[in-house]
Amino acid sequence: MRRVVLCGGALVLCCGCAAQGGADEGRAPGAPTGVTAEAGSATSVHVMWNALSAAGAYEVYRGTTKVGDVPGSAHMLDVTRLTPSTAYVFTVRARDDAGRLGPRSGEARATTPAAVAADRSAPTRPGGATGRAAGSRAVQLSWTAATDDRKVVSYDVFQGGTKIHSVGGGQTATVVTGLRPGTRYSFTVRARDAADNLSPASAAVRLSTAPGADEGRDTAPAAFRAATHRADGAYYIDLVWVPPRVDGVVTEYQIQLDGQPATSLLWGGTPPRDEAAHSFYVGREAGAEHRVRLRARLPDGTWGAFTTERAVTTGSPP
Repeated sequence: MRRVVLCGGALVLCCGCAAQGGADEGRAPGAPTGVTAEAGSATSVHVMWNALSAAGAYEVYRGTTKVGDVPGSAHMLDVTRLTPSTAYVFTVRARDDAGRLGPRSGEARATTPAAVAADRSAPTRPGGATGRAAGSRAVQLSWTAATDDRKVVSYDVFQGGTKIHSVGGGQTATVVTGLRPGTRYSFTVRARDAADNLSPASAAVRLSTAPGADEGRDTAPAAFRAATHRADGAYYIDLVWVPPRVDGVVTEYQIQLDGQPATSLLWGGTPPRDEAAHSFYVGREAGAEHRVRLRARLPDGTWGAFTTERAVTTGSPP
């Protein structure tokens, strides 16, 4: 299978690359991808990245200062004790079980909001919490916005009593991935303001994931389209899709052609969030029929569901 690295709009064919998240024997893990940073309050930032299968642990840096160690089973960290109204830069490095430390990730930037003097009023409880299972490994959660006498800066999502994620104050829905098939879960949501006042928890949302290996349609790329074009005597398949709406950043996709893996795409620059496109060579024969579909590697390191398969014929009009 070919692997293509998309970096700054350029396509680079990567021959013999190790699988995403893998590490050859004697080599350190690669750099984590999909690093994001979101202010959680005036003194905290939530840092998240895509999981690497070869990582035994992660190190999180604020500038050049290491601010946390995270086990390989997790891929997020709340960095606390920060200064209000301050811009920060964060990077992440993966470490394998042998202690080999990989290169730094790309930078993620966040600015903490201004502190609010003498703010002791917590936001209201998020209301209308609801959700549904999205296959065997994910659930979709939503809630109505909380209110605050100043401003809601973020929402914390809890699985049981453990915080598993944080989203911005303008977001009232999320897809939680990395769950176990056939398992019952309980989720709650709490709102946070700039002074770190935390609201009461929302009503618990109790959901069971589907048994088996159903990845769930919500983890598949949406609005998937396929067509062909001819250039320099050869035919290419043109794909367009919308990345799945999961927490974190999707940086890798796998294209399946005629039932077999054909190409792996890895965005080395800024991955698209609204619409993505890619073209790849399929030969010089007119009238050749092909079936194509693709799936995304989710931020938890697992593969999401495939799109609906599309049929194309080289040389046919769109």
